[in-house]
Amino acid sequence: MNSKQSVKAALALLAALAFPAAGTAQVADAADASARREASSPEHPPAPDSTTFKSFPNGIELHRGPTVLRVSAIRDDVLRVRLGFKGQLPEDASWSVAPEIRQQSVSTIAETNGSSLGFRTQALRVRIDRASLNMNIADLDGNVLQEDAPGWPAEFHGDTFRVYKKMPADEHYFGLGDKVGPLDRRGQSFRLWNTDSFRFQEYTDPIYKSIPFFLTMRAGRSTGVLMDNTWSSSFDFGRVEQDIYSFGAQGGPVDYYVFYGPDPKRVLGTYAWLTGLAPLPPLWALGFQQSRYSYDNENWVREIASRLRKDRIPSDVIYLDIDFQNKNRPFTVSSERFPHFDQLLAELKRENFKLVTITDLHIASAPNSGYAPYDSGIAGDHFVKNLDGSTYVGTVWPGPSVFPDFTRHETRDWWGTLYKDFVAKGVSGFWNDMNEPSVFQTRNLTMPDTVQHRIDEPGFQPRTASHVEIHNVFGMENSRATYDGLVKLNPNLRPFVLTRASFAGGQKYAATWTGDNTSSWDHLRLTIPMLLNLGLSGFGISGADVGGFIGTPGAELLTRWTELATFQPIDRNHTNKGSGNKEVWVHGPEQEAIRRRYIEERYRLLPYLYTAVEELTRTGIPVDRPLFLEFPAATADKHPLDLDAGAEFMFGHAILVAPPPFFEQPDNYELKLPPGAWYDYWTGAKIQNAADDPNSKPVVIAPKLEVLPVYVREGAIVPMQPLVQSTEETPQGPLTLRVYPGKDCHGSLYMDDGKTLAYQRGDFLRLEFSCDVTPQGLVLRIEPHGDFHPWWKEFHVEVYGWDGPAPSVVLNGTPSQLRAVVDASRHLLTLDLAAGTAAQALEFRKAQ
Repeated sequence: MNSKQSVKAALALLAALAFPAAGTAQVADAADASARREASSPEHPPAPDSTTFKSFPNGIELHRGPTVLRVSAIRDDVLRVRLGFKGQLPEDASWSVAPEIRQQSVSTIAETNGSSLGFRTQALRVRIDRASLNMNIADLDGNVLQEDAPGWPAEFHGDTFRVYKKMPADEHYFGLGDKVGPLDRRGQSFRLWNTDSFRFQEYTDPIYKSIPFFLTMRAGRSTGVLMDNTWSSSFDFGRVEQDIYSFGAQGGPVDYYVFYGPDPKRVLGTYAWLTGLAPLPPLWALGFQQSRYSYDNENWVREIASRLRKDRIPSDVIYLDIDFQNKNRPFTVSSERFPHFDQLLAELKRENFKLVTITDLHIASAPNSGYAPYDSGIAGDHFVKNLDGSTYVGTVWPGPSVFPDFTRHETRDWWGTLYKDFVAKGVSGFWNDMNEPSVFQTRNLTMPDTVQHRIDEPGFQPRTASHVEIHNVFGMENSRATYDGLVKLNPNLRPFVLTRASFAGGQKYAATWTGDNTSSWDHLRLTIPMLLNLGLSGFGISGADVGGFIGTPGAELLTRWTELATFQPIDRNHTNKGSGNKEVWVHGPEQEAIRRRYIEERYRLLPYLYTAVEELTRTGIPVDRPLFLEFPAATADKHPLDLDAGAEFMFGHAILVAPPPFFEQPDNYELKLPPGAWYDYWTGAKIQNAADDPNSKPVVIAPKLEVLPVYVREGAIVPMQPLVQSTEETPQGPLTLRVYPGKDCHGSLYMDDGKTLAYQRGDFLRLEFSCDVTPQGLVLRIEPHGDFHPWWKEFHVEVYGWDGPAPSVVLNGTPSQLRAVVDASRHLLTLDLAAGTAAQALEFRKAQ
């Protein structure tokens, strides 16, 4: 071992000692691979001196010895890079990117000189060194977006490969799903191998999902990278070598996409274009959800539903975990604990509750017992196999169990039919848990690597694959089978599926949550970066178990968690068997009152939240957003603003949530707002922003248990509704429009029936709002699109930051008798206005 190899080995050892729970296996692999990169390897002999190439209308292919490199433009801002080391490219197939996307192309212009080959599109320029095959990708202004590290573009050791890229000192990395740790991935390394990580902690890795996508931020510009490989993989962002980031896998193809923004929202939109958009969920899924492992008898469920309604805690969903089943067998109901299941469903429906039941993917191995899912699965040959062709059996909750082979479309179709009875009875949603897949009493807590899957999927060659290739997509294909099955059973109703494990593209089939967190202040803090990175990775409809799944939270912890969950897409209170109660009313009336107030605020904000979710389903922009997504170039050197802002994040386009950096020690802390004017959400007061005036004093927050600091950006128009107890209730009263005048003043509202697919046939309403501050006052415009008839008959307009007496009102250019009211102490103007179907221009004219 030479001196450089010794240094790298020492760095890997130091990393392992410093972070013993952080997935040290892949760190050592990365260090070892880094060292081997400089040494000769029998799997990667020195290449011949000559490089041959072939230009294509959309790119270039180079051959140097056994190495084949093909770079193609499938869009002007999207490149696909494929690399083979045995004289040919790997199979052109994907579980994440559809064939019609992979086959797209744009014309390129070839650019060659003595030492390099390449091409350019209307957005990007690619240069490849003839001798080393090193690749440089830049925009047309010369900004380097990605550059191979010195050496080969990738190294191979048997079937294992690794790709190395230069890592600029001012570049930052985000994504990879719900990995634990800070928001910025720089300085960290991760392994992608879906794992049942019960009681995961801050440095546990891997956990439940494998999403091999990240985006970079450098000097206000963003680039996305998707490695389309399902095998066990790892990503290192400068943990081993400070000036290099790398990614690779233990098998499968070198096949990755590089796509440019430069705006990070465009990068996320492109990722959604590649892997798919989340479907619009039913409105009730955005309401408050109450769960437990387990409400194990029907009377307990009735008590929970009754208490929620009695205490007037707005809520929509109750979950049933595995104890409602017969012997923990999926698709069964215990006749002992739930003897009147159909009656219970009817009672919950009358009280406006939806029921979501768990359906784990393991099917009890129960021959000759009359267990229909097993019998029909065996008859259809739907279960995964051992090497000898026998059916694989592993132990999970029902005991010995068999596992559907979701790589077969016939098996997915069969799985979907298993929901028929539950759907007919009125169960509203389904929860796919344990689908990493988790298997008990095995060395690695999952299926053996040798388990066989029979791929029968468009775009793939029909073949048998070992579990190491399929493991990371198994959970995604499970949720896909559930989603598709529900669509077939009720073609006009939106499914709701919640999954624990998934892969890139899994957002097309299911919402998700962060898994088995704990009732601790650390896990409350971890919730924010985990949800933000999930949103940046396609899963913008996600949540974390409120109060923590494992353990019993104290009063203040549960209250603060409930407050924070108001501003996350999925708001589910959930706990483990053996943990203390975590319902809203525990710890007494004072704590319950605070928690209720925040849940009520969530329901008032449902028009805003539903609009943000609908935006996600069109654009890929998540509901919970890091600050850099809205303010990509807000700092002087254009580094991500989040690196300075503690725990702050955006809830949709307009609302900023600013919890204390350390929830358990809420000392006074400085509020660091993005540039521009801001308003206190709770009081409407305008905030003096130190970001705009360096001579002004910073805003210091003195934390109070009952107040989660929330702010609204200038130029926002936020729609809100009267309080309801569930989404099944029709709000009574006007639609409130909160107007916060300022730059680029706009807002929107999306509305449909909240249940069916009628919106896809044009049955929806979209209101576009805008406002302008003029020398005479303020003009508010309301422009409707669509034919859906909403529940409101009038608007209640609130204009914050108003100075002066009550103005005169002009409606659509004509003086009106409408009377505006001014609260001078709050600088608030209000007006009630009949809601018509035509565009309205409402002008507030100050007295001259």
